[in-house]
Amino acid sequence: MTKIGLEIHCQLTNLESKLFCSCKANYRGFEPNANICPVCIGLPGSLPRLNKKAVEKATMIAMSLNCNTPDKLAFFRKNYFYPDLPKNFQITQLNVYGEHSIGQNGTILVDDKEIRIRRIQLEEDPGRLIYEGISEKTQITLVDYNRAGTPLVEIVTEPDFENERQVRLFLNILSDLLDNLDVSNPSLEGAMRADGNISIEGGNKVEIKNVNSFHDLEKALHFEITRQESLISRDIPIEQETRHWDDKRKITISARIKEGEEDYRYFLEGDIPWITIDSQTLNKLKADMPESISSKKERYITKQIPAQVAEVLSSDKFCSDLFELAHNESNAIVIANLITTDLMGLVDTDEKREKSKLTHQHLTDLANSIETKEITRTSAKTALQECVATGLPVSEIISTLDLGHVSDESELNKIIDEIFIQEPNTVEQAKTNPETINYLIGKVMEKTKGRADPTLTLNIINKKLS
Repeated sequence: MTKIGLEIHCQLTNLESKLFCSCKANYRGFEPNANICPVCIGLPGSLPRLNKKAVEKATMIAMSLNCNTPDKLAFFRKNYFYPDLPKNFQITQLNVYGEHSIGQNGTILVDDKEIRIRRIQLEEDPGRLIYEGISEKTQITLVDYNRAGTPLVEIVTEPDFENERQVRLFLNILSDLLDNLDVSNPSLEGAMRADGNISIEGGNKVEIKNVNSFHDLEKALHFEITRQESLISRDIPIEQETRHWDDKRKITISARIKEGEEDYRYFLEGDIPWITIDSQTLNKLKADMPESISSKKERYITKQIPAQVAEVLSSDKFCSDLFELAHNESNAIVIANLITTDLMGLVDTDEKREKSKLTHQHLTDLANSIETKEITRTSAKTALQECVATGLPVSEIISTLDLGHVSDESELNKIIDEIFIQEPNTVEQAKTNPETINYLIGKVMEKTKGRADPTLTLNIINKKLS
C-alpha cells in the first residue's frame, strides 16, 4: 500500500513586512541582498519582533482547513547549518509542550476522500542559493538573503494520499483557498512549494525535496513510487533519506540521510514571548474571513448557473470578484458564461491580468447588449477582447468595429440566397437531414462575422427549405 504525506510551504505574499522585521515581505525585484537588515541576517544583538498580521493571516488559513486553533502560541529555534540560513537556526513552531502551533488536526475533502492536516506552523523562510557556471568545475554558489525572514506557513498532512493524482487535486484546492483568503498569491515564483514523503508497504519514509512546481511534484512522486516498488520486488531495503528531484533527467537522486527531530536540537525561542489568542480575537478573525469557495459555489448555483460553471467561477478569486460586481439577478448566467468561457482564456496569467483594462462595468454592459440583442454572443467575444486590450466603453467598441446585430430580414434573405446558390448539395441534404442546417447557419455567421440573429436566420432557412 502506498502512503504519501505532504509538507507544503506557503509564503504570506500579501503582507507588507517580513515575519520578524520591517523589511519587505515581497523580496522579488530587489537586487541581491538589498532587502535585508540586522534581524534578517542575524547580526549579534538584533532582536526579532513578531508580525501581528502574519499571526492573523496564518490563523485564518488554519480555520479554513478546519484546524483547532490554540489560545497560546510558542516559537522555537530549529538549529541546522546551511549557507542560506544566516542565523544558523530557523524560528519556527513545534508541538513539544502541547499543541501550540498555529493549527492542528484539520481536514479537507479531496475527491470524496478526507485528507487530515496534522499541523500548521508559522515560520520564517530561509534565503536562496543561486548557482552559476556552465560545468561542475566552474560552477559557483551565491547566496541571496532577500527572502530570509519572509512569513511562511508550513502545512503538514498525514500520509493519507494513495496516489499522485490525489496530491495534485489537493494542491489545486489549497492554492485556490489561499488565493480566496487573500493571504497569498500562489502563482508567484516560490510562493508555494511542496515536499513529498512516500512509503510503500510499511517501508521507510523517503522525502522528496527541491521540486519546482506541482506538475514536477506529480512526476517526482510517480518516479519514486516506481523506484520503491522495484526495490521491494528485489528484496532491497529502502533507506530513510532525503532525495532531490533532478528536473533534467526526470529522476530522484539521493541527497542525505533524513534527519530526525532530535538532530535539530529544538529549544524555545527566548526572544519571543508566548502569544495569547483569546476567543474574541478568533471570533473577529472568523467574521473578517471572506466567503469560502464552497459557499460561493452553492450561492451561484441558486442563481441557476450550472454546477460546473459555478465551480470554475468560485475557485478563481480574480474572476469571482468581477462577477460579484458585474452581475444582477437577471444577467448572472450570461456574465458567468462570459467569464468562464471567454475571459479566462484571455487573462490566463498574472501578467495578463495586471495589464487588462477590463472593468466589471464592461461585463455588465456586454451582458445587457446580448440580452437586448444589440450584439450576438459571438460578437460579444470580439468586444470582450477589445475591452481587455483598450478599456474603451462597450458602446464605442460595438460602433467602431461594426459589431451590431444583423436582424434586418431583407438583408439576411439576400445573404442566405447567396449561400444557397454556393452550397446546392448541402441545401438538398438539409431538406431531409435537419442537422445539416447548422452548417448553413454557420455559413451565414461567417459572412456576417457572427452578427446575424441566429433565431431569425434559422426561421428564414427553414422557410426556404420548405
